[in-house]
Amino acid sequence: MAIEVNLTKVREMTDKIAAGIHNTKLRNMFNNCFYSTIETTTKYHADGSTYVFTGDIPAMWLRDSSAQVMHYLRVCDCPGIKEAIAGLVKKQMFYISLDPYANAFNEEDNGAGHGGDKTNFNENKGWIWERKYEIDSLCYPVWISYKYWKKTGDAGIFDDQYKKSTKTIMDLFKTEQDHEKNSPYRFERFGCPETDTLPREGKGAEVVPTGMTWSGFRPSDDACVYGYLVPANMFAVVILGYLEEIYKTVYADDALSSEAAALKAQIQDGIEKYAIFEDPDFGKVYAYEVDGKGNAIFMDDANVPSLLSLPYLGYCEIDDPIYQNTRKLILSKKNKYYYEGSFAKGIGSPHTPEGYIWHIALVMQALTSHDDAERAAMLNQIMACDGGTEVMHEGFDCNDPTVYTREWFAWANSLLAYFILDSIDKINDYVKE
Repeated sequence: MAIEVNLTKVREMTDKIAAGIHNTKLRNMFNNCFYSTIETTTKYHADGSTYVFTGDIPAMWLRDSSAQVMHYLRVCDCPGIKEAIAGLVKKQMFYISLDPYANAFNEEDNGAGHGGDKTNFNENKGWIWERKYEIDSLCYPVWISYKYWKKTGDAGIFDDQYKKSTKTIMDLFKTEQDHEKNSPYRFERFGCPETDTLPREGKGAEVVPTGMTWSGFRPSDDACVYGYLVPANMFAVVILGYLEEIYKTVYADDALSSEAAALKAQIQDGIEKYAIFEDPDFGKVYAYEVDGKGNAIFMDDANVPSLLSLPYLGYCEIDDPIYQNTRKLILSKKNKYYYEGSFAKGIGSPHTPEGYIWHIALVMQALTSHDDAERAAMLNQIMACDGGTEVMHEGFDCNDPTVYTREWFAWANSLLAYFILDSIDKINDYVKE
């Protein structure tokens, strides 16, 4: 039976919240961003599952769909919202059972998407929009399901399919701990930018075992330069901790719980041994990517998981010394994707043109700060750089925010709504009138 969401009840709750926001533009932005996902990118299927597509692309990304509903956990008491999030988890676990290496899926078995890619997989191909393997694609469904469980107390989402799909996630992470020896994954795209394909006949740049798990692509869907994407491995540590608890508490499966704990420890050990470096200006910092052979990249990308987002994801506290050192580095010109212009300064991405800052990164900078002045500065910058649309975009020109990519971006909209809800007691103090 398809889910029914009572938007009238949701609006009664959000109207009370919005009424407390004094600034008219921010009030409008909150309303536009809060309802973006539920009104424009969500479909309810007859089997009780929820299909959340990105918006301007008709496919569902495991990553984006989770991030798009995170703020709705604040209104789970409204009829249908709880069921909609549970239905999303059901859909995600179904997709993972089809192909855990895929990052984006079709609404039905229709063959839409990147059918010309060369990748060693043919089963269920019609369901798959794109098969770029990204660690975070497997982390996000566990992350949102755990948050849902803790918010609602509803363990009904942890059925047999959830257990099977999450065991598949762990098995894949273990396989990719030795990518050169064990991995069946290959990916090539032709007639495309270099960032859309993997070298060495689709295998990616060579790596050696470190304890971390390999990723072909970043959460931007751009290819990794070095296969151990550090923030994604940190995200894996977080969700393996969640699975350790779920297996033990819900399933009473001590063996699987111990397996999750052991894998978490191996990845964490790899991070500590191979991903921490001494920077002459900032001290001990985390690299963005490494290969286990001594090569490393020091940067950050706006897409989450990012180094900037580590406290938000639950990997560390905001005050953690190595995180703070890393934060200072990536919010400086040592990060080649940190831009400063006449309208804004912040982190962008190689996925968008040079000089384009991402709204996601600005919101994340606010969310990962204890400093009210910094949080206020980020919010006012975001409001000034919406291009007059009162919604969030992907990237915008730091010298002209009326020039941007994507008319609206549901993930960024949801994240801003989350921040406003997170800061509601201080929001009027943050905004310049």
